[in-house]
Amino acid sequence: MIEPRALVLVEPGRFELRRFPRPDIHDDDGLLRVEACGLCGTDHEQYTGLLAGGFAFVPGHETIGVIEDIGAAAAARWGVRPGDRVAVEVFQSCGRCAACAADEYRRCERHGLRDMYGFVDVREPPGLWGGYATHQYLAPDSLLLPVPDHLDPIDATLFNPLGAGVRWGASLAPTRPGDVVAVLGPGVRGLSAVASAKHAGAGFVMLTGVGPNDEPRLRLGADFGADLTVDVARRDPVPALRGAAGGLADVVVDVTANAPAAFAQAVALARPGGTVVVAGTRGSREAPGFQPDDVVLKELRVLGALGVDTTAYRAAFDLLATGALPFDRVPRQVAGFDGLEALLARMSGQGSEPPPVHAVFVPD
Repeated sequence: MIEPRALVLVEPGRFELRRFPRPDIHDDDGLLRVEACGLCGTDHEQYTGLLAGGFAFVPGHETIGVIEDIGAAAAARWGVRPGDRVAVEVFQSCGRCAACAADEYRRCERHGLRDMYGFVDVREPPGLWGGYATHQYLAPDSLLLPVPDHLDPIDATLFNPLGAGVRWGASLAPTRPGDVVAVLGPGVRGLSAVASAKHAGAGFVMLTGVGPNDEPRLRLGADFGADLTVDVARRDPVPALRGAAGGLADVVVDVTANAPAAFAQAVALARPGGTVVVAGTRGSREAPGFQPDDVVLKELRVLGALGVDTTAYRAAFDLLATGALPFDRVPRQVAGFDGLEALLARMSGQGSEPPPVHAVFVPD
């Protein structure tokens, strides 16, 4: 049996590669052999310390892997057996509290943000609580999703950003046939939100970005269904949308991160009676240009979106299985234990190279 190894983020900007005792698996838990783990903004924010837990931990929360060891009760509950390829949901669910009963397990009274995968103190046994590892522990309250047989593990990591696109860009508002939709932020989640809005029947979709690093991403927008792309550093998106779509947006999906001014832009792009879905975190207490009265005068619905849910993840896997979305055109960078730190630094904006649209860790 291989002795598990994992990258532990001991402090911002510093990893240690550690070996861990192989966990003893009992009736109600399991062990996953990690094949790939997708990376997102949360990962590089953890690396730089913008999201600091005050403890050492194994990051990684978009894990794809194969069941290596599992207890009988856990196998029956999850409907899996050794050798099955699965995706691991970042949140756990007790299945009994009011939030879980309402299928809002992201706010589980027992778990919630306290022990989301990829952000658990390494001193909490067995320590293997994240995807930057050869193995990840599967606690009894984990949520697993089957991966279609023909999907490559690296491609399968797209379940997370595409699931986000499905929930944020289609189901949460919800987006209806003929709607005008504006998506702010052309990363992999923004592109997924564009595709999901179109899949839901949106009549017109605009995608925005800002600056030179977003130019290639905006060019990808048309491949994912965008009818209009706008670099907001060069062009005001409000008159651009009015001119192209004949009005403002029924639904605005803001997936930008660390962009405090984007919220005011989202409100400005929404039509009276429209919906603004806020899925990206600001990283700031300020919202430059935001006028609270605009929410009142327009009678807007403003919806915060914390992560995804299993319904959206299943829809994402169904879409991925069709091969209809052009993710093969999306720039991707894959790194192992040795190259992950440089990849995260690049994702955080360090250096001269633009960050990849899709980044994945694969254990050596």
